[in-house]
Amino acid sequence: MSSRLLLLDTASLYFRAFYGIPDSIRAEDGTPVNAVRGMLDFLATLQARYEPEAVVAAWDDDWRPQWRVDLLESYKAHRVADPAAGVEETPDLLASQVPLIAEALALAGVTVVGAPDAEADDVIGTLVHRWPTGVDVVTGDRDLFQLVDDERDVRVLYTARGVGKHDVVNAAWVREKYGIEPHQYVDFAVMRGDASDGLPGVAGIGDKTAATLLREFSDLSAIRAAASDPGSSLKPRVRQSLLDSADYIDAAVKVVTVLPDLDLADPVAGIADAEALTAFGERWNVAGPVDRLLASVTS
Repeated sequence: MSSRLLLLDTASLYFRAFYGIPDSIRAEDGTPVNAVRGMLDFLATLQARYEPEAVVAAWDDDWRPQWRVDLLESYKAHRVADPAAGVEETPDLLASQVPLIAEALALAGVTVVGAPDAEADDVIGTLVHRWPTGVDVVTGDRDLFQLVDDERDVRVLYTARGVGKHDVVNAAWVREKYGIEPHQYVDFAVMRGDASDGLPGVAGIGDKTAATLLREFSDLSAIRAAASDPGSSLKPRVRQSLLDSADYIDAAVKVVTVLPDLDLADPVAGIADAEALTAFGERWNVAGPVDRLLASVTS
């Protein structure tokens, strides 16, 4: 076993499992278990490959915290199923499986961690800073690229192409993909925007322009200072867009930056309850994935 910490962006993974596996897979009582099955298989694959010392499933206690909405009203607004309640749009067949996923993870020795008024991203950001060195963050969310740190061996296992075909994201990967350094990713995302999170971006600034600006000026503060300096090298259209977007930029930087200092316990290694997990697998028609998961722990 290595001294690595494996951090799961749990919702990102169970949504992927739900949409990637037919919902015709059900328990004997008719309960859909496709997301449960996929989540267990994902965990088995990752544990077998990386042999982590500890695994933590980061949970969205609040998937759209009000403090972020207060800063930027458009934040994740398109994903709200019930505007009055602020409930995330989740298919009923998936919602019924989420408690089962939490139960299965706990039986597998995975600590499920959430925090009030915080997203899973914030839990991950905090625990990355708590672990001495050697962290793998499993997610399909590009915003977590901001945590990549070669010096502390913090990587993102990026699942956009699937868990089995994930990309191992380090500084070189970010550099090759975007032309920036990981610590510049927040500024990059704020300028170019991100429709999946409701970030409009700065008008006229896409990936290429954002990367070019960061290479020239290093960070968004220096870019904004250049926008206020008539003698700087900024093109007039870019300069005006940055000036016009001042309020948006102030808010978006705070929205995109993950919190590093939640009040959380330090991650610890858990122990799978093989007997209870086997019984869970038999009850919910996921015996195969449970067997693979237990094998990944003991291999």
